[in-house]
Amino acid sequence: MEKPEYAEVLIQLAKKDLSVREKLLRESQMGGGYHPEMEQIHRKNAESLRNIIKDIGFPGISKVGEEANEAAWLIVQHSIAEPEFMMAFYGLMKENEMDINKKHLAYLYDRIQYFQGKPQRFGTQMNADGSIYPVTDPENLNTLRLQYDLPPVSQENLGRIATIEEIERIENENPDYVLWRNNVGWK
Repeated sequence: MEKPEYAEVLIQLAKKDLSVREKLLRESQMGGGYHPEMEQIHRKNAESLRNIIKDIGFPGISKVGEEANEAAWLIVQHSIAEPEFMMAFYGLMKENEMDINKKHLAYLYDRIQYFQGKPQRFGTQMNADGSIYPVTDPENLNTLRLQYDLPPVSQENLGRIATIEEIERIENENPDYVLWRNNVGWK
C-alpha cells in the first residue's frame, strides 16, 4: 500500500457515514426522503474524497488497500446528491478496473442508472416494494452478475424484476423523489 495515511482517512469517513445511518435508523428517521444530516455527511465525504483524488489520483487497492478502496466506493455510492461526481468516479473506476473490486463497478453503474430513471444491468438496485428495479437483459442477468463477482439472483427474485415500462409508474408514485432527483441534476 503506497498511501496508508489516505487509507485511514477514507476508512474513517466511511465509518462516520455508517454510524450516522445507523443512528438515524434507530431513531426511525430514514424514511420520507433524504435526511438533511445524512445528506450533509455524504456531501462532506464526497468533498474529502475529491481532495484525496486531487492529491493521489484514483484511490485504487494498490494505493490505499482493499478496505480503503471499498470505503471510497461507499462514499461515492452514497453521494447521491452529486451526480457529476458519481459519474466521474465511475469513469475513474473503468480506467482502473484492474485495481478495484469488480462488483463495486456493477453497483455504481446500476446506482447511476437508477437515479437517471434508466434500467440497470446488474440487478443491484431494489424498488421500495422489494422487487428488483428494471434490468436491460433479465434473461442473462445471472451470467453477467457472475462475471462481476456478484451472487446469482434466485429464481424467485428473477420473477420479481420490474419491467422497463414500470419505471414510469414507479416515478409517478414518487413525485417528491423525482423533483429532488431533477433538482440535483440527475435528469
